[in-house]
Amino acid sequence: MPDEQTDAPDTKGKETDKPAESDEKPISEYDKTLALVKRREEASKVEAELLDRKEKLQQNALLSGEGGGTQTPVEPKEETSKEYRERVEKEVSEGKHND
Repeated sequence: MPDEQTDAPDTKGKETDKPAESDEKPISEYDKTLALVKRREEASKVEAELLDRKEKLQQNALLSGEGGGTQTPVEPKEETSKEYRERVEKEVSEGKHND
């Protein structure tokens, strides 16, 4: 049945024995490997640049005091009067206080 707009025979849904024509030549395995090697080298360069930037940022953070985690000073525990008395009695019995 011909196509109504172009008067060409309708080929929808029919298989053709002819392979699709392409202007591209088949790529050899060697060429594919070279292309992959070039892409990997470019990716390695980018990774090296990113690593350098990361190292510089870490160095700057350490030098400025912002890196390495924040440490808050430990507040001394307040002794109760009982704990104070026991500590002083122990120190006196050990001879640390010469009254």
